Amino acid sequence: MGQYIAKTLADLFEYSVKEYADNVFTGLSDGSPVYTYAQFGEKTREISNLMTSYGIGAKDRVVILSENMPNYAVVMFAITTFGRVMVPVLPDCSENEVSNILTHSDTKAVFASTAQLSKITKEHMDALSLVVNMSTFEVVKGELFEKEVSLSTPKPDDMVAILYTSGTSGNAKGVMLCHRNLCHNLVGIPDLFVCGPGFRFLSILPIAHTYEMSIGLLFPMASGASIYYLGKTPTPSALLAALSKVRPNGMCSVPLVIEKIYRKSVLKTIESSKVLKFLRALSPKILYSIIGKRLRETFGGCLEVVAIGGAKVDPEVEAFLQMANFPYLIGYGLTETAPLVCANKLGKKPIGQTGPHVRGVQIRIDNPDPETGRGELVVYGPNVMMGYYKDPERTKDAFTKDGWFRTKDLARLDKAGNVYITGRLGNMILGASGENIYPEEIEIVINAIEGVEESIVKSERGRLVAIVKLADGKIDWDKESEKETMDEILSLKNSIKNRTNKLVNKASQIGEVRFIKEPFVKTATQKIRRFLY
Repeated sequence: MGQYIAKTLADLFEYSVKEYADNVFTGLSDGSPVYTYAQFGEKTREISNLMTSYGIGAKDRVVILSENMPNYAVVMFAITTFGRVMVPVLPDCSENEVSNILTHSDTKAVFASTAQLSKITKEHMDALSLVVNMSTFEVVKGELFEKEVSLSTPKPDDMVAILYTSGTSGNAKGVMLCHRNLCHNLVGIPDLFVCGPGFRFLSILPIAHTYEMSIGLLFPMASGASIYYLGKTPTPSALLAALSKVRPNGMCSVPLVIEKIYRKSVLKTIESSKVLKFLRALSPKILYSIIGKRLRETFGGCLEVVAIGGAKVDPEVEAFLQMANFPYLIGYGLTETAPLVCANKLGKKPIGQTGPHVRGVQIRIDNPDPETGRGELVVYGPNVMMGYYKDPERTKDAFTKDGWFRTKDLARLDKAGNVYITGRLGNMILGASGENIYPEEIEIVINAIEGVEESIVKSERGRLVAIVKLADGKIDWDKESEKETMDEILSLKNSIKNRTNKLVNKASQIGEVRFIKEPFVKTATQKIRRFLY
């Protein structure tokens, strides 16, 4: 039986707990099950009743502040199945960000993990009607409510979530999504890969992000699959241990995780062996197919799909994935589009292509450049958000006059309608002679230089400056005041600058390279928060 196309999360809940009652629904990264679908259904109703007894009813906002865990789905559906509104908060948010979200969202209740409870200030703790430790379901704060509390059966266009995102460009926005928005992913994802009972997902990205929420939770749930939670930062050791125990068939990832595996494991192994270096020069396809087989074994030996999204994949890394026959697909979307807009199916494709729009979603390019065809990608469909919470001006700016959502991403389409994301509208730099300069294209060149981990390019006083984070151990920063290290730093800067400028056009030449010691501050999907730099 294929996965169920629900119209609301309540529909999805009722269908899945009945249809797949005896299947394992969620478990831990050691491979042990926690809830069957039937047990999940019972616990979800129990937690909904707990909220009701403390006065939390239909349309009330409830914050979920937690790392991924089996109880996350319980809380999420206890809120949404009965007409309440969830406010998922990313676990790496600061106390100040949590306070701002609690205030702005008009939240009445909070479910927080043991590790996150300390982020709730005393002022908010006093103001909230209910606070629950979702690791244990112990009530931390609350008074039983004696009046009757109304619940409701949600309709497709009812608000189901407010998701706060600062993206990469400043103040947080509360994205309002309805049930129809989130459920539309169940229409498009089945075209990309097959999933069903017995299929094992490993969840390593935060469920508070719509990418993991849709592909890593809602889709498996609609299919009767099992989800296992890492429950911690996906460090190499934690991830390897989980992969060997769970032996997943599928998982979601961001490019940074795959790129780290490529640069810190694959490339280092090749560079340390004369035989492998020779084989790469002679026939990289043969070498990478051998490495690909070993890599699939490292992922547990049962891998059918890794969905990669959230940021652009380095072309060099994608070329490796293809030669290694690694089962990956690339998707593109935004929180405001719940999130899926376009995606590739499994299999070979041109490097850098993000595929066509998913079923039911329309796309077009606004204000295309007559020479390159590049312009702003705009989207229309049942996946597009209701608007920004309590922010009509921002909402108005997010849509075209004819009602299409403005992604603010630059893209072009090929003749078959496949999308190529080429940059961010707000990142585009206007050159001295009026040229459009796209920093992401320069950054791809810089990031391919040996010893470079990441970079961003910005304009400063009429020239381009590259801010570069070197790979760990490239420079001994404890000795940066010594002449020998100072000379090494200067030489590296000049080398990066010269090698980059040989490969980019005249307008994109960088004038200065600066190094940073600490990693760039990133969003949940590991995009650099450019506005900070």
